[in-house]
Amino acid sequence: MSTPVTASTPSTGVEIRQHNAITTARYEMSAVEMDIVFSLLSVLRKEDKPGTIYRIRVKELEQMTGRSWNYQRLLEATSNLRSREYVIEDNKHVLQVGLLASALYVKGEGIIELEISERMRRYLIDLKNNFTSYRLQSVFSLSSKYAKRIYQIASQWKDIGETKTFTLDEFKIMLSLKDPKGHEPEQYEKISALQKYVLDVATTQINEHTDLRINYELIKKGRSFHSIRFFVNGQVPQQLPIPFEDGAEEEKQRRALQNLEELEIRDPKLVSQILGDAKKLNALFSFCYKHKTGKVKADKNPGGLFLKMVGLR
Repeated sequence: MSTPVTASTPSTGVEIRQHNAITTARYEMSAVEMDIVFSLLSVLRKEDKPGTIYRIRVKELEQMTGRSWNYQRLLEATSNLRSREYVIEDNKHVLQVGLLASALYVKGEGIIELEISERMRRYLIDLKNNFTSYRLQSVFSLSSKYAKRIYQIASQWKDIGETKTFTLDEFKIMLSLKDPKGHEPEQYEKISALQKYVLDVATTQINEHTDLRINYELIKKGRSFHSIRFFVNGQVPQQLPIPFEDGAEEEKQRRALQNLEELEIRDPKLVSQILGDAKKLNALFSFCYKHKTGKVKADKNPGGLFLKMVGLR
């Protein structure tokens, strides 16, 4: 049996379970697939008519993410998104559906035209309305169901820096590892098994794939472990998603201004030159991504280094 990737949408109570029974029991959406999905969500609107074709320009995708994908990887990604089955279940129905109805590449123009499956539309709208891009990225990239649940718990405490202390019984019930009524056998009764198969796996995945960095502490009462708490910090994830809370163009400008502010580039003339030049704008996103992920070392004056790279100093 495959382990489903789940995302519950608050407005409908619907659970989306993502399966990939053909290739692997556990599926993590690749970076290029996430870029395409987030780009699609950034242009998707509730008022769009059935059959709307969404055009994604590869150059704009690169400008927004600072990443480049070759033609073959893009083809593989849209093929996966078109063929993979999603199971959407509510109280009355079970729907089997693919995310994309079609993907058309316009040769020589760097354009991908995407058509979503009409029965998937309302659920994609719900996802866009009820999940931030970082939260939805975590749904897509965490293969462990326990990592997903622990991420949700940790997210509620990220502004404080640590969670409340849960008894191990409370914690296991929250992760469906223990039946509060005692009708089902408890899972991972030994603390070593709980650490190996739940806590350590979840911690590794959350730290590698999300905007949070966590660790945990097991607390003893007497000679036995009795409770657990998590320490939570924010971080810049290795995979930076395209935020879709605003429109794509508005978001691009907002991110560019934010990046310039972080680089302490505030001179109106320089800002205007960068925002008005597609190549410089693309270079800005690429530089900031590489700087945040440690691929460019410039601790003392990153803004000056960027300006030198684009010929403005």
